Amino acid sequence: MNQNNKKNSRPDGGKNSNWRGLLSLISWALLLTIIVSYATNYMNSAGRRASSVELEYGDFQQMVIAGDVQSVDFDNEEDILIVTPVDGYTHTAQDGTVYTKGTDEKGNPVYTSDKMGSAPVSLQLFTVKVQSNDAIVTFLNEHGVYDINEDYKAPMGIMMMLLINMAPFFIIMAVMLLIMNIAAKKGGMGGIGGIGGVGKANAKVYMEKSTGVTFADVAGQDEAKESLTEIIDFLHNPGKYTEIGAKLPKGALLVGPPGTGKTLLAKAVAGEANVPFFSISGSDFVEMFVGVGASRVRDLFKEASKVAPCIVFIDEIDTIGKSRDNRMGGNDEREQTLNQLLAEMDGFDPTKGIILLAATNRPEVLDQALLRPGRFDRRIIIDRPNLAGRLATLQVHTRNIKLAEDVNLKKVALATAGCVGADLANLVNEAALRAVRKGRKLVTQEDLLAAFELVIAGTEKKGSVLTEFEKKLVAYHEVGHAMVAYKQKNSEPVQKITIVPHTQGALGYTLLMPEEDKTELRTRDELMAKITVSMGGRAAEEVVMNTMTNGASQDIQDATQVARNMVAMFGMSDEFGMMALASRRNQYLDGGYGMDCAQDTAARMDQAVKEILDKCYQSAVDILKENREDMDKVVAYLLEKETITGAEMVAIIEGRDPELVEDAYASTRAREEKGFRPSQPAVIEAPAKKVHMISQKIEAPEAPAEDSEKPAGETPEKPADESAEEPK
Repeated sequence: MNQNNKKNSRPDGGKNSNWRGLLSLISWALLLTIIVSYATNYMNSAGRRASSVELEYGDFQQMVIAGDVQSVDFDNEEDILIVTPVDGYTHTAQDGTVYTKGTDEKGNPVYTSDKMGSAPVSLQLFTVKVQSNDAIVTFLNEHGVYDINEDYKAPMGIMMMLLINMAPFFIIMAVMLLIMNIAAKKGGMGGIGGIGGVGKANAKVYMEKSTGVTFADVAGQDEAKESLTEIIDFLHNPGKYTEIGAKLPKGALLVGPPGTGKTLLAKAVAGEANVPFFSISGSDFVEMFVGVGASRVRDLFKEASKVAPCIVFIDEIDTIGKSRDNRMGGNDEREQTLNQLLAEMDGFDPTKGIILLAATNRPEVLDQALLRPGRFDRRIIIDRPNLAGRLATLQVHTRNIKLAEDVNLKKVALATAGCVGADLANLVNEAALRAVRKGRKLVTQEDLLAAFELVIAGTEKKGSVLTEFEKKLVAYHEVGHAMVAYKQKNSEPVQKITIVPHTQGALGYTLLMPEEDKTELRTRDELMAKITVSMGGRAAEEVVMNTMTNGASQDIQDATQVARNMVAMFGMSDEFGMMALASRRNQYLDGGYGMDCAQDTAARMDQAVKEILDKCYQSAVDILKENREDMDKVVAYLLEKETITGAEMVAIIEGRDPELVEDAYASTRAREEKGFRPSQPAVIEAPAKKVHMISQKIEAPEAPAEDSEKPAGETPEKPADESAEEPK
């Protein structure tokens, strides 16, 4: 870390801020001291008034002359005389109550009231001093009163008086400091600025590589890293960009599903940058006090401007950046925070080099004013990694893992289609834990694939006991899935069939492993095959066992979801064709959508979905009826072994010995067959590297004159010199 960054991490305004906070604290302590002192004096006076009766000085003199005074105490602080009458003296109050003086067993004066009987009453007679103490003592002695407590108190020194009066101030100030220090350590407040620093931003400031994460720790997001690398280079070398007239982008929005590495990528930016990096969550702006969010936004950008160039990262920005509507109201705290954020982003000076990074997985709820260019100039998609990205991610997470020689990360990457970076990190960790449980010092391929099954199906239920009928029913259900998948060209290969109960896999499951990365683009035939495979379990129950079970509930839900997407989103129904009946509402979370059609159209859409499901179910029934004998052989072997591989199922169908299959994770596509998809190449390249872009303008060929004489529907031949390659 260079010296400039050390200075920037503690801007000059910090001392002034601390002094302002200290003065504010002293002011509050003085105010509380005055309030406490006033309240104490008021309570003392109220207590005295409630239990004391004031006499006129003339009445006091008459009591002395009449011999009704037993003793007199001098109270020099309040400048009064406390009078104790003789026993049997009666005093009539203004409300007519008669009090009689007496003495208890210990000789202490007590009073009884005619309204309260013999119960003692707290009462005290006093009068204001009119004469000097010497004159009063002489007057009392002349009339036989010698029990006098003059109690002369020497005037207190100035230091003692200050100490007594300022003690509450120091006590209150110490308590406030203690409370705020405890709150600051817990992260709830920010030191002594203001009342506990409520209005200060709680952003963590990272300097060069202090996060411990760099771009080398992020894999599978090459496009995102390229965009962020350009931003960092702009901060370090602004000259080469300004020479051509380019301006520094104000902000970049990281968008993607949970677990894809948005926060990790932002930390990697902090590790790569040589500038201060402010990191704060959107929830840190929300407090119980009105106006605190806007105040923290102002404070955050104020501190950032002092150490510019710098990067500000706001995680989960949808907490404060939701779209404004009439339901929020004009005084909503979140709306004030958003308005302040918009104002601060408009106030950026591009030459200072303040860049705002934000992350969210709900971009559809963000306010449009926040997304426009000039605030967030770039939207960086952090999507689920493809096959090459998953392989690179596995390589990153296994750098510190001791792997055995049989580990093939390519197969693991193939099996984990659709998984995000967090899933892969969890998979590798579970594999390492399994290796330790098995007493090994190296992680094997079996550990990695077993960890993948653990993630998708959970752990085995070792205490579950099934009857013979239940085991047979579960076996036919699972083999029904596998048989339908094996007999179709557009379905994924079967890797494993098990009837061992799992915590997430119900009483059994069939594991399909794709040979190619088919996570984004699927044909209609592939989707229909997917639905047919889901229907294979229920079809087997009816074809073989002549019954239905609730074990097919999840299969039915999955099939219905695919069929509904085909009709509503993909335009794959015969009735509606190329018509979108719904739109995505939450693309990166649950993928749900909302209907954009009339109710009668939605009813017709349900009928179209049912037609697709019925067609696929009938196809599954036909496949199982045609292959009933092979299915019975596979079920018999599965009941014996409880878990078999796809290759073992193929061996049984082909009449070979399944015991001779060596690969414990071989699938039904292990052998080469015509008509199936080609196998994966040895070298995996990112799909983007295979796309060839053409920059020159291509003119459309002129139609020959004789084309007009050709029959309708006949297309002209493609020119021989046209060689533009289509994306694969």
